[in-house]
Amino acid sequence: MAFMEGIEKTNKGTELIIEGNKFMSDAVMNNYLFTWQWWFGIVLFIVPWIIWLLFRKKDSTARLLTGGLITIILSIVIDLIAVTLGLWSYPMKFLPVAPLLLLPYHFSLVPVSMMFVLQIKPKVNSLLKGAIFALLAAFGAMKFFVFIHFYDPKNWLSIYDFCIYLFLYYVALWFSKINGQKSISDK
Repeated sequence: MAFMEGIEKTNKGTELIIEGNKFMSDAVMNNYLFTWQWWFGIVLFIVPWIIWLLFRKKDSTARLLTGGLITIILSIVIDLIAVTLGLWSYPMKFLPVAPLLLLPYHFSLVPVSMMFVLQIKPKVNSLLKGAIFALLAAFGAMKFFVFIHFYDPKNWLSIYDFCIYLFLYYVALWFSKINGQKSISDK
């Protein structure tokens, strides 16, 4: 009986999620779409990639994209866990689908900034680079996103964000150094 009871609870939870998604889709379509915040988010989604395409170290593209891809994957996994647990949320939505994610953050800002950090001064002490990146992201960018209502940290402290960004940096750095790809040079 316990298994079937679990199935019933899961079905009820799914119905509640679907109902919540309808509320969020309505907010996007009737309250956010084409506002300056929505356009700003679209710009944050597209422009970083254009800048990266123009200024990346072309001989290190594969390594940088590996670091960027792992950053996308990890940031989404971390966010899905944290949002599900109610640790933080993203009040601003850009699409009527994917209501838990802040698309410009996950698919553009974090991976592109990570790729730039990886390519700039690759011989500098990695702890220093990672700490500077984490400080700017946690205490600068995230505070800005709170100010414009893209991010609601609830009771989450910026020092925790710092630790997450430092972790993301080191994992991306490790993946960008996997043998079999041309190394990032300091030209």
